[in-house]
Amino acid sequence: MPALITSVVNGNTAYMTEMRKITALVPAPLLEAAQACTGEGVTETLRQALQALANKQFGRRLLELRGKVFLDLDLEDLRRDRAFDDDGKVS
Repeated sequence: MPALITSVVNGNTAYMTEMRKITALVPAPLLEAAQACTGEGVTETLRQALQALANKQFGRRLLELRGKVFLDLDLEDLRRDRAFDDDGKVS
């Protein structure tokens, strides 16, 4: 089975190379409501829901690091490092 592109973030493409076929019993109204939100079919709706759940867990793990990682960054120095156009947008 060919690799499935799951997302492109900051120019990096993420691939899903291992696929699993599943059978799941879900309440019809819940599935219909989820499909109405995504505007997609069952497979893509479930894929988006599972990705959102994984993202939520990642966010929790990230919050657990709060105060445990020291970043020696100077915000003003970072701002000076960028070039801005006449509209104030980063160019």
